Amino acid sequence: MSETLRVGQAGLGYWGRNLARNFDEVTELAWLCDASEERRAEFAGRYPNARVTGDFEEMISSDELDAVVIATPVPTHYPLARQALLAGKHVFVEKPPAMRAAEMEELVGLAEAAGLVLMPGHLLLYHPGVQKLKELVDDGELGDVLVVYGNRQNLGKIRKDENALWSLGVHDLSVILYLIGEEIVEATAHGHAFLNEGVEDVVFCYLQFASGKIAHMHLSWLDPHKMRRLTVVGRDKMAVFDDMELERKITVYDKAPEQPSETYGEWRTRTGDIFSPKLSNAEPLRLECQHFLRLAAEGWDGREMRDGLEVVRALELLTESLGG
Repeated sequence: MSETLRVGQAGLGYWGRNLARNFDEVTELAWLCDASEERRAEFAGRYPNARVTGDFEEMISSDELDAVVIATPVPTHYPLARQALLAGKHVFVEKPPAMRAAEMEELVGLAEAAGLVLMPGHLLLYHPGVQKLKELVDDGELGDVLVVYGNRQNLGKIRKDENALWSLGVHDLSVILYLIGEEIVEATAHGHAFLNEGVEDVVFCYLQFASGKIAHMHLSWLDPHKMRRLTVVGRDKMAVFDDMELERKITVYDKAPEQPSETYGEWRTRTGDIFSPKLSNAEPLRLECQHFLRLAAEGWDGREMRDGLEVVRALELLTESLGG
């Protein structure tokens, strides 16, 4: 491999253009691929040093390419990632990398066999706020975690081909699994399609983990409020990650129920200080892209793709429950 990782990107739409901008600034963006002739022309002008094609196979067959970034529609993630791995390329693939656990297992097996990086694009895991939340959980600052719940709601964007679970839930699900780090023993989902038949606009999810911890997700694009919030309830303290806040994205509450010895087993609540730690203002997408390059350059233990597999497994379990 060359000292600078040579990256090719498939998919130059709404999110793809953000990925292209970041990878161009941190490494060599050598190839660009999109089915749209109009987009190819636009990006050829924007990145004159990159070769541009509408043929994915032409791009991945190039010897002047070390890694492939896939930012195409979700149903194409698995087949394109599979082709890229078989061509010997490291792969960064937007979430979810596959729509079935069996497909994701195959991708993991291909990457492991070839010694290649397969990294799912779970952007929130690289958010400084989520990193701080993980630090608070792992350091025991909150005490034993009891409950985690997410609110991801808005009025729109209303989709016709992807329900609220797959469109919105994958974000919070990746963070919940990252924070708790345990096997799911129960996964149920309830929802309803109000606008487009077969596409649930509102979904409520419940997860239980091996230790008894539970999690809940409220996912909706039929809501008067725009919310991007995750709450962690610990036995000693509670913490909230609110991505809609401009400055105080993490707030730690010294609040908890307690059982003072003189009350003979009765519970009462305790309220202490409220604290908002200072966070880095680094762009999460830049941190994510740099992480992928670092894994490809320095080697890795496969944690990111195995975590990605757990997210797909959870999505599959919740989808089965939703359909039932």
